[in-house]
Amino acid sequence: MNNPVGTKGIQPGRYQRSDRDYIARNKANKSPGITGIIQPINLTKHMHRRNFIKNSSLGAAGFICQPDIIFKENPILGQGNKRYRLNTKWSHADVAKNPVNDCHEMVQDTKGRIILLTNETKNNVLIYDKDGKLLSSWGSEYPGAHGLTLFNENGNEVLFICDNNRHQVIKTTLDGRVLLMLDYPKETGQYSKADEYIPTETAIAPNGDIYVADGYGKDFIIQYDAAGKYKHHFGGRGSEAKHLLNAHGICIDMRNPLQPCLIVTSRQQNAFKRYTFSGVYIDTIPLPGAWVCRPVIKGDYLYAAVLQTNTQQGKQSGFVTILDKNNTVVSNLGGSEPQYVNHQLEEMYQTVKYFQYPHDVCVDDEENLYIAQWNSGKVYPYKLSPVI
Repeated sequence: MNNPVGTKGIQPGRYQRSDRDYIARNKANKSPGITGIIQPINLTKHMHRRNFIKNSSLGAAGFICQPDIIFKENPILGQGNKRYRLNTKWSHADVAKNPVNDCHEMVQDTKGRIILLTNETKNNVLIYDKDGKLLSSWGSEYPGAHGLTLFNENGNEVLFICDNNRHQVIKTTLDGRVLLMLDYPKETGQYSKADEYIPTETAIAPNGDIYVADGYGKDFIIQYDAAGKYKHHFGGRGSEAKHLLNAHGICIDMRNPLQPCLIVTSRQQNAFKRYTFSGVYIDTIPLPGAWVCRPVIKGDYLYAAVLQTNTQQGKQSGFVTILDKNNTVVSNLGGSEPQYVNHQLEEMYQTVKYFQYPHDVCVDDEENLYIAQWNSGKVYPYKLSPVI
């Protein structure tokens, strides 16, 4: 399971598939309602991720009228006390020297630097200051760079990178030195080959346990100890509430210190699901209409990029959603104002196309937001500053 430091397991020409390769969904799949039965997935077929979004049979019936799009310079987005001014020109990187492809995820280290992960192998990792100045870059060996998690390990910050193409999770220092590699989890008994395993995200518990979300593979959450030894797995596909469909993201929720838990994305069900650290299902947070990416917690709030909306699939219909400590949606940036009727959240949708396919939210130490986008014309991240 654990390769030594170095590049063992990386074979030239083997890992050339794009992050856009995704497991084809069976035509019999039902809509992503939380109570709908999840039909079996055809694991023998793969499809381009763009085609997945375009052709998915999970499109919602009905249509919500969208307002006319009027673009403004540095608009204010959101509702209530979570409103932000948008800056689409935050990055000062030179596209000729430091290009990006898909901007997948971002984190901030204790020095205040903003770290971006892209699947552009000229520079997989770009490190910025908060004003958008590029400080450094590294990485050319992550063609499927997708998930990025930062963890403070006994005073030393480390990164966990999920690579879709390599079917691996790689732990590195902040300057890219490889510390640990996790291959496909054959110990689970659920996988017969590496290609079945396409990890998208990690979360690291306070004790160092590593949780890996196999969001483009079989939707299991695999738990390891801090040294990378397999402990347990849960989730996967099925018809019960505890099961997942497109387990794209995962995070540790310590907002209630007496009841810490995991929050896992079930993107095609338009929901987050909560589990104990041992993998016992707790409950579901429905987010109707929203194809949410990973949950990101800062203070009392949960932030998430919404890749697209049910009514506008494949039409660059993303926005950003924010939930409070009770997991109530309080603001949608570029999206409809959250409305609850009889304690049930009404379907959410994009209202203005400032975002195309948002893929992640990074919240810095001053409450600024940085939005990384997938399949959006190779744009650099946007920054949003709080409006007081």
